[in-house]
Amino acid sequence: MLNPIANAIQDVIDVTWPMVIISIVVAVSLRVAYLIKNRMHCTLYKELFSLIFIIYILCLFQIVSGQDVVSWSTNNFVPFKEITRYRLGTNLFFKNVLGNLLLFMPFGFFVSYYLKPKKVYLVFFMTLFTSLAIELVQLYIGRVFDIDDIILNVIGGVFGYIIYYLLDKFASKLPSVLKSEIFLDIVSVILTIIITILLFTHI
Repeated sequence: MLNPIANAIQDVIDVTWPMVIISIVVAVSLRVAYLIKNRMHCTLYKELFSLIFIIYILCLFQIVSGQDVVSWSTNNFVPFKEITRYRLGTNLFFKNVLGNLLLFMPFGFFVSYYLKPKKVYLVFFMTLFTSLAIELVQLYIGRVFDIDDIILNVIGGVFGYIIYYLLDKFASKLPSVLKSEIFLDIVSVILTIIITILLFTHI
């Protein structure tokens, strides 16, 4: 049932992996040189998390700008008009509704991680402005403007905030050893290796 989303992810990986690898090499090289030059302490898990954020932005760019120009659809300025067209459980529902929700969940999570907002409003408006900018750019490059995409993206961003909030509350109750820098570094390295292996086996 999730095949449309899985296929979409695979398509993004197939197209973006050269750009992602080059960007990682440049970003890591600059960051390492900066840390060495300024004799700064490196917190590995934070550096890896920032690198994941860069990769996410690159993939997001590919998703919103790299698809073919469409001629079979029109602009939609009526809220929920397109959402209600898709039957629950169909491929189109998973790709267009659930896909747009999932697309911005990481955005909401990353914004929450970096800004530590007390309330959801900041994440809500940042997601709204970013999604609106994407839709306007898509309109300019020959794709369509869909207000339903903005609605779904914002909901996804809010879900990302909720996930961060719950994980942060859970983490605050963990023993200090599980919150230590060395433990988090080890976990982040293991997860990075696993994710890298999974991605490269699908290229």
